[in-house]
Amino acid sequence: MKQIPMLDLRLEYQHMKSDIDTAIQKCLDHQKWILGPEVEELENTIAEYLDVKHCIGASSGTEALVLSLRALAIKLKGQEYFDKTDEIITTPFTFTATGDAILRAGATPVFVDIDPVTYNIDPDKIRKYLRSCEDEKMRRSETATSQPPDFSTFKAVGIIPVHLYGQSCNMDEIMSIAKEYNLFVLEDVAQAFGGTWNGKKLGSIGTTGAFSFFPSKNLGGFGDGGMISTNDAGLAELIRMLLKHGGKDKYNVDYIGYNARLDTLQAAILLAKFKYIGEFNERRLKIAEIYNRGFSNIDGVVLPANHSTSQPLNFSTSNYTNGHVYHQYTIRVNNGRRDELQKHLKEKGISTMVYYPVPLHKMKVFEGKCKMNGDLKESGQAVNEVLSLPIEPLQNENETKQVIDCINNYFGR
Repeated sequence: MKQIPMLDLRLEYQHMKSDIDTAIQKCLDHQKWILGPEVEELENTIAEYLDVKHCIGASSGTEALVLSLRALAIKLKGQEYFDKTDEIITTPFTFTATGDAILRAGATPVFVDIDPVTYNIDPDKIRKYLRSCEDEKMRRSETATSQPPDFSTFKAVGIIPVHLYGQSCNMDEIMSIAKEYNLFVLEDVAQAFGGTWNGKKLGSIGTTGAFSFFPSKNLGGFGDGGMISTNDAGLAELIRMLLKHGGKDKYNVDYIGYNARLDTLQAAILLAKFKYIGEFNERRLKIAEIYNRGFSNIDGVVLPANHSTSQPLNFSTSNYTNGHVYHQYTIRVNNGRRDELQKHLKEKGISTMVYYPVPLHKMKVFEGKCKMNGDLKESGQAVNEVLSLPIEPLQNENETKQVIDCINNYFGR
């Protein structure tokens, strides 16, 4: 039986080999390896694609998050880092980098539970948390002044919604909450390049957006890389300073900075691959729809939700509004059978992954450094039930059918 990987980067390279080889050769010819012309070209290309005023290349998606938060601290508070009393609300069901970036920026992560249908942060729970904070502060103000300040000294300053697996968060609700409470919104778009919400590209809606170009992403390089998007010229200028050691003049810097530039070679490769992003996202969507039909009505298996299942599959039009770009095709397996199914698929040569096996609030790094809103039971349940299946854009129908047949056979269908 044929082995089916989660992703076949060699196959993708062969598909676009001529474009990539030409891009690399161009770099070999000009030898401008640090902030070469391809970096600016990629920034301008993606800014136009997202319809934002500024895009800034970074060394990774993680650094894109950190740079955004550091710049926001400087702009909003006039200081290098946030304080521990500054709360940034995010999801516990994501990759470590999201919460880690908050700690690195000096703030306290507040983990709010997910919507069990989309796996994304639940806007209703964000609002309830903020209202509970208001109620608590009011209650404390009415009690004896000898009571320690504790909770009342903390204040939310921002939200980091993560568009997990390629599915957009409900950005209308999140932006409404942000406006009501005067919060910044940093979109974590690491898994959703090309995704949209109400016709707007993800990464163009919040205060800033952070993208990852890790090789496995929908748009991935041949190593680490990232991008920050924003319509705020002041933030863009600060980010450009921070990623080059903290100043416009590297010999006389203003802030504690980083060496976090996007490599010229990675920018060149990403430019070559960018022309395929619409085609590849559409291929992912079509594979997902084949899976959906193949797995319909299996008891104990929940298929991924898609805000836009009735929309056309053409990413080149504005009609595809709130859909999934399927960085991952992730099912839920109920009744404690997830691990057994994963073992069964492995025996049949089919790769799968669990994204993510441990929620952030249970990781050692966040012990004593985070706040939790409630018991986060939906996140706790998701980590035990989710399973991501192969969704390589160049995966053929026979391979997709093999996955479907193996899962149906496991469930006796």
